[in-house]
Amino acid sequence: MSNLVKEFNDYRQVMNDKLLNDNNKIIKRIFNLDTNAYMEGALDVKTKELLGLVASAVLRCDDCIKYHLETSYKQGINKEEMMEAMGIATLVGGTIVIPHLRRAYEFWEALEENGAETK
Repeated sequence: MSNLVKEFNDYRQVMNDKLLNDNNKIIKRIFNLDTNAYMEGALDVKTKELLGLVASAVLRCDDCIKYHLETSYKQGINKEEMMEAMGIATLVGGTIVIPHLRRAYEFWEALEENGAETK
């Protein structure tokens, strides 16, 4: 797996474990709410992931962008769909989103590079 993807996932897992092992009820509930929000519902998972990707880009959260990119990739979203969503995010968020768009594109390429390992 690309170092970019592996490093992100490894760090995320270690820190999430630490946060959840700290046994803070509020943090645990927020994590649970986040997990449940992206499950199949009136909207399918792919749509929810793209919505999360756009919101994360507009809010300029690179960790969140990476998370939604990887989950979108695993859900079968293709590069054209991802780029259309990121185009909307850049339109809504303005040119300040462009550095995040660059990093998102780089991360997507890393996902594509090792597609079989991430699905």
